Amino acid sequence: MPRRAFGIWVRLAAIHQRVLNGRVGKAAAASRSASQAMPQLAAALAVSAALAAAAWAVLRPDDAALPLLLVAGALIVAGAAWLESGPGSSKELALIATLAAAAAAGRVLFAAIPNVQPVTVTAVVAGVALGPRAGASTGALAALVSNLYLGQGAYTPWQMLAWGGCGLAGGLGARLLRRRIPLALFCFVLGFGFDAVMDVWEWLSFYPHTWQAFAALYARGIWFDAAHATGNLILALVVGPELRRLLERYARRLRAEVVWA
Repeated sequence: MPRRAFGIWVRLAAIHQRVLNGRVGKAAAASRSASQAMPQLAAALAVSAALAAAAWAVLRPDDAALPLLLVAGALIVAGAAWLESGPGSSKELALIATLAAAAAAGRVLFAAIPNVQPVTVTAVVAGVALGPRAGASTGALAALVSNLYLGQGAYTPWQMLAWGGCGLAGGLGARLLRRRIPLALFCFVLGFGFDAVMDVWEWLSFYPHTWQAFAALYARGIWFDAAHATGNLILALVVGPELRRLLERYARRLRAEVVWA
């Protein structure tokens, strides 16, 4: 009788353990789904805030500086939520942080040369080698970190967006940008593109909303835009493919897995 009772107790304990494991598994799955839904919710809220701020800028064009700043901030939050929702590892994050710090240091180092910006090439190459998320993160972080030394301002969020966009574009066009000449020409065009974004932001924020005012603003900085584009061209020709191959080798090491036979 005691032996039969012991057997019944063992079976009950096993059933209880399976039920408990099932509950724990369901709780873990619910926790994972909730953690995955949070970035999506944050991105949706940030995009809604950006649209509301954009509508504010349209309705009050004479006071567009503040809503445009809010638009940039909301888009940065949405981008951060998008990056958070993707796969990543601590080593990959450390690599992105290192690239951003190197790009920021290069920007500070070249500050004496008008509008030569190594950040553009670094962000594009990071996107080509590591993917759109890494390229966007590198460009945005480099803008933020370098401005800690060069000076923060209302332009910082838009610089983060513009350089993040350069890295994103590099990642999306990776197949076409693996050779030296296409990469250099792409970075040359992005030099003008980055400065055009900043010119539009400055025009909408601080100048009369007329084409004459924009033309005067753009013509005033055309030589600085050309310096940016030319610097990108030279840097990409000199070190672009070499930096890409270096990052790709490191990325392969990050993705390597140990399989025990």
